[in-house]
Amino acid sequence: MSAMNLATLGAGFSDLARGSQAVFRSVLSAFSYPGTCVKVASDAEVPDTARSASALVLLALLDAETSLWLSPGLAGTSAAHWLRFHTGCTVVDSPEQAQFMWVAHLDELPDLAQLCTGTDISPELSVTCLIDVPALSTVAQDLAWELTGPGIQDKAYLTIEAVMPSSRARFLQQQHARQALFPRGVDIVLATSHGIVGLPRTTQISPSGV
Repeated sequence: MSAMNLATLGAGFSDLARGSQAVFRSVLSAFSYPGTCVKVASDAEVPDTARSASALVLLALLDAETSLWLSPGLAGTSAAHWLRFHTGCTVVDSPEQAQFMWVAHLDELPDLAQLCTGTDISPELSVTCLIDVPALSTVAQDLAWELTGPGIQDKAYLTIEAVMPSSRARFLQQQHARQALFPRGVDIVLATSHGIVGLPRTTQISPSGV
């Protein structure tokens, strides 16, 4: 990559320690309280080809020891170059090889059953999947999902807006299949432009009756 191209990528965190810690706290909050939309903010210069929240989360979590798979809508973009330059991560060709994966809105979600789910002894070795979505709603309404489990008082509601019902149904089916593997599994982060919702493997998801 030429020096001119590097100059146009955009900066990472101006203060690496504080910037990554702030984003990491947002991720912890999202996983501690599933179904709650948590704002993700930073002064990092995220490329226009990326959803800001997803890019910032990966900027905070990736390093030279981690592997990342990018869906076709992200592979080869300035966002991919930006992450590789600032984190030193390894971009892999297959989602089955990845510790982290980033799926662009409108790209098909890989089969969660084929991803690394860790082992019964070391479930933390599983993949973390970031999925870009156009918008999220956390109020009870038609087509909402009902969330229960640790970190949720009684129940929470979640709707992925502007997504085809068939895509929501496929995602829900895959979620049910992965939950049967517990303590192994896949942890999910749904990301809009400025916020994230965590769906850890402990969260139970079902169609809402509202």
